[in-house]
Amino acid sequence: MENTKDNSSFALRDNAEIGSVKIANDVIGMIGALAAMEIDGVSAMAGNVTSEVLEKAGYKRLAKGVKVQLNGKQVGIELSLLMGYGYNIPATSQKVQTRVKNTIENMTGLDVTDVNVRIAGITMPNN
Repeated sequence: MENTKDNSSFALRDNAEIGSVKIANDVIGMIGALAAMEIDGVSAMAGNVTSEVLEKAGYKRLAKGVKVQLNGKQVGIELSLLMGYGYNIPATSQKVQTRVKNTIENMTGLDVTDVNVRIAGITMPNN
């Protein structure tokens, strides 16, 4: 496996005779964002729509609250999240970090070195 020169995707070379598979940074970011949204207490990615309207707005916007940095086979990811009111921020953030790391590693084969979580805001429940 080797990294591409432009650092906007990661090239997997399993069999040179058949070809290669490239994973774009946006895809890695999308995987991280979706994994984070699975955690109870995370209401949305910062600057994006909530999970209820993702189907209407499209999944592409979900990765806007994510920054991905590739260095060889290692990846660092930064997530900006909106947290629901009443949730324990340190505990929820730790769950997000674990879920994002495991999901990206399982789906891509990359080594996740950093999962940085930034709480950009708190959302209030709808009454």
